[in-house]
Amino acid sequence: MTKTHSLLAAALLSAFVLPAQAADFTLRLIGQQSLPTGTFEFGGISGLDRAADGTFWALSDDRGGERGTPRFYNLSLAYDANGFHGVTINSQVNMLRPDGTPFPSNARTVDPEGIRVAPNGNLYWSSEGNWSSNPASRFQPFVREMTTAGVHVRAFNTPAMFDYVDNTTTGGRNNKLFEALTVTPNGTVYTANEDALAQDGNITTLASGSKVRVTALDPVSGNATAQYVYELPRIPVDAIPGAPFGPDNGLPELLAISDTQFIALERAFAFGVGNTIRLTLTSFDAGTTDVLDVGSLEGASYTPMSRQLLLEMPISYEGVTLDNMEALAWGSVLANGHRTLVLAADNNFNAATQTNLFMAFEVVPVPEPKTYALMLAGLGLVGFMARRRRAA
Repeated sequence: MTKTHSLLAAALLSAFVLPAQAADFTLRLIGQQSLPTGTFEFGGISGLDRAADGTFWALSDDRGGERGTPRFYNLSLAYDANGFHGVTINSQVNMLRPDGTPFPSNARTVDPEGIRVAPNGNLYWSSEGNWSSNPASRFQPFVREMTTAGVHVRAFNTPAMFDYVDNTTTGGRNNKLFEALTVTPNGTVYTANEDALAQDGNITTLASGSKVRVTALDPVSGNATAQYVYELPRIPVDAIPGAPFGPDNGLPELLAISDTQFIALERAFAFGVGNTIRLTLTSFDAGTTDVLDVGSLEGASYTPMSRQLLLEMPISYEGVTLDNMEALAWGSVLANGHRTLVLAADNNFNAATQTNLFMAFEVVPVPEPKTYALMLAGLGLVGFMARRRRAA
């Protein structure tokens, strides 16, 4: 092939090759359900995962001393391609401490946030812990394994960089730690802090984003084996004038697609305006920097995980007023063979203004792009020109 032909081939390839992280699916809202408080206090749903029998485990973020003993639920979610038909609470279970006793109902000792089904049928769960300037009332974040009866099995060895120290200069920030939790097909557990550690720079603002750490935990040893940076964007909407607190943005959940690719749930809130929810496609590869041994990300040089926007739901989406969406799980398979996603909201136990909102989405495969056909046609043209030259 001549130099001219080589340049033509390169030009065709560069024109038609798709981005490496392009999603091969879109999301269609099936419907939503909002569950009111029933015969016992239901709410604070911050984690959700589908069990082998088709029901769902839902984790409440009641810390104790608020609405009762820290607990989780088993739910049935009834939906199909035509709509979301109902949510049923099947059972409620209290999580137990390592000594076998329930977490206290009258004091904050834990902040449950993420729940996932382990390969052995047990449950992994994460806690943001509880910050206090009084060391006696300070409880560190963790990732643990328990049975479906709430009995403690073991704790993972999460890096000390996430522990509460002073809530200002180093360590975890209050209520900004292990929200996200997922399990990849090879069994690796991943967790992430909701917003930047103190030593990693500022949390998200209206002007700039922040950096969070996605940490891999080995399911056998329980140790952290790798860590990658996920870059949160700036807060998209400001709160109303005179709001009692400012807007925020965070990473409350990750959901594994493969061993290296995830759907990330970003949740922003502005008082008096509402919630902006984003689902993104994110992944790491050989070129992504492992920052497990990097003490501070402030000023550090690294290659972050990729981030591609899949779906943005600003305040109201297809007639649904969004709420504090914190849970994301794979759902059932529809009759047409398509997978589904389920999102759930943490209502903050605020019955007056918030709801226990559940949303189901169909995962619709994207047909093969026409650009592939164009690329193949272009490469065919290159081959034809090469054959003409050989025949000349």
